[in-house]
Amino acid sequence: MAQRFGGKFSPDGTPAKGGYRGAARTRAGGRVNLLFLVPLPLIWNAFGNGPMVMALSLAALGVLLLAAWLTREGLLAQEAYEARRVARRPAIPRKMFGAALTGLGLAVASFALNGGLAEPVLYGIVGTVLHFAAFGPDPMTDKGMEGVDTFQTDRVARLVDQAEAHLKAMSGAIRRTGDREVAARVESFQSEVRDLLRTVENDPRDLTAARKFMSVYLQGARDASEKFADLYTRGHDMQARADYLALLTDLEQSFSAKTKRLMLDDRSDLTVEIEVLRDRLGREGLRPPSPDAANQ
Repeated sequence: MAQRFGGKFSPDGTPAKGGYRGAARTRAGGRVNLLFLVPLPLIWNAFGNGPMVMALSLAALGVLLLAAWLTREGLLAQEAYEARRVARRPAIPRKMFGAALTGLGLAVASFALNGGLAEPVLYGIVGTVLHFAAFGPDPMTDKGMEGVDTFQTDRVARLVDQAEAHLKAMSGAIRRTGDREVAARVESFQSEVRDLLRTVENDPRDLTAARKFMSVYLQGARDASEKFADLYTRGHDMQARADYLALLTDLEQSFSAKTKRLMLDDRSDLTVEIEVLRDRLGREGLRPPSPDAANQ
């Protein structure tokens, strides 16, 4: 079924919004998927060669699949870390564990196929080094945490995680309706919500002003989405659909306005800091004269 998109050149001239705004290509793609495929031939080696080879082959397969999963999760955690101006390092170095398990899995597979010790050790070392070279280390330091109240930052992180859970539940509910226009409107609303979340993450002092939006309003939006999905999937109630779209419009405008107010407050704080510093430089005779004063 055709899907209508907004944009600069669309009939209504509305700007395109949604889940692709500001999106970047994920690194947890092709190379990581290959890590799941490469060890699968061990399944054929596990049978017909005796119980010891079967046990070792299946063990190697499990270790390599676990390494691939840890690597993918590590890449996703790194992308989330890099997307934020203020972030803690991942609690578990998943990519490093993935590299170690890749080496271990290759060593076990080599031992199952060839026996001996020299070759398994060599395969293990080479596999670990190549994995590390291909995917790199995990972030090992906190970012942007200098002078930041860690208690307040932890509160923001908990609320952001809660808000993301509400957004995920909304998306799951709307997918059940099969209505692409409604799904696109939900994505547009979620983009505004994430703009607010990033603003609060960058300046945790905004948490008090935005807390109701991040918890109460989002929980209400999630509940409304689930009830709408239940009603719409039973009878395609067009009035309920219109009411839900109107609610999304109101919520999107409210979140957008709140984000703009927070950014204006941040800009006002910067203006005050600049004026205070200029006054201090002027009192100490360190501020250079303005161009108008120098021409007189």
